[in-house]
Amino acid sequence: MSHYRRIACLSTEAVETLYALGAQDSIAGISGFTVRPPEARRDKPKISGFSSSKIERILAVEPDLAIGFSDMQADICAALAKHGVEVMLFNQRDIAGILRFVRVLAALVERRQEGERLLARLQVQIDAVRASVRAPAPRIYFEEWNEPMISGIGWVSECIALAGGEDVFAELAAHAGAKERIIADPMEVVRRAPDIIIGSWCGKKFRPESVAARPGWDAVPAVRDGLVEEIKSADILSPGPSVILHGLPQIAALVARWHAMREAR
Repeated sequence: MSHYRRIACLSTEAVETLYALGAQDSIAGISGFTVRPPEARRDKPKISGFSSSKIERILAVEPDLAIGFSDMQADICAALAKHGVEVMLFNQRDIAGILRFVRVLAALVERRQEGERLLARLQVQIDAVRASVRAPAPRIYFEEWNEPMISGIGWVSECIALAGGEDVFAELAAHAGAKERIIADPMEVVRRAPDIIIGSWCGKKFRPESVAARPGWDAVPAVRDGLVEEIKSADILSPGPSVILHGLPQIAALVARWHAMREAR
C-alpha cells in the first residue's frame, strides 16, 4: 500500500490521474471543480476551490499529502505546510510536463507499473494524432476567456501544433499567467484571420453566436465557414491526461473537418 493514504487533491488533474492509476482509495478529498471521473464527485468530499480555499476544510479530512498546481495555489500549500501537512506543488505547462506529472504521481502512490501503462496509452494517442497531420496547417485561435479575451496556454498551443494547426497567438502561449495572454484589441484576431476558432471559457459555457457577432468578426474565415466550436474546459484546460485523451483528439477532429471543407470547395 502507498505510504500516502489520505491525499488532498487541490486540483482536478490530480484526481483524474489517481483514479486512472487505480489509486482512488488514497484520495481523502477533491477540488470542487472536479468532473472526471464522475464517481469522484459522488464518492469524495469536496474540500477546496482553486485559487482560494478554507484551510480548515482541507485539514478536516486529515491529509498526509496535499497536491496542488501552480503559483495560484502556492499560498494554500504554504498554509497547509505550516499545519504540518506534506505538500507537492506541480507546475506542468506543456505536454512533457503533463507526462512527467503522471510519472511522479505514480511513484508517489507506488503505482509505477500502472503509471507506465497510462503513459503508454497517452503516447499512443499523441502518435495517432501526429500521424494524421497533413498540409496545409489551418490557423487556429483558441479563446480561454472572453472578458477580457485571453488566448490559449502553453499545452493548448502545443496540442494545436500536434494536431497539424497553427496557433495564431503562439507568441503568447509561453506566458503562464492569464494576464500576459490578454488580447486587448479584438480586431487583432480579425487581422490574424484564423480558419478555426475554439472556445473554452473556464467555468462558463462558450457562446459561438456571441463570438460571431463581435464587430468586424464576420470577415474572419472561421466565422464565415461556421468553424467556431467549443471544447469543454475539463477536456483541455486541466493539465492532466484529459488534455491528451480528450482535448487533443477534438482539436484534431476540427482540423480534419477544415481539410474536408476545403477539399469540397
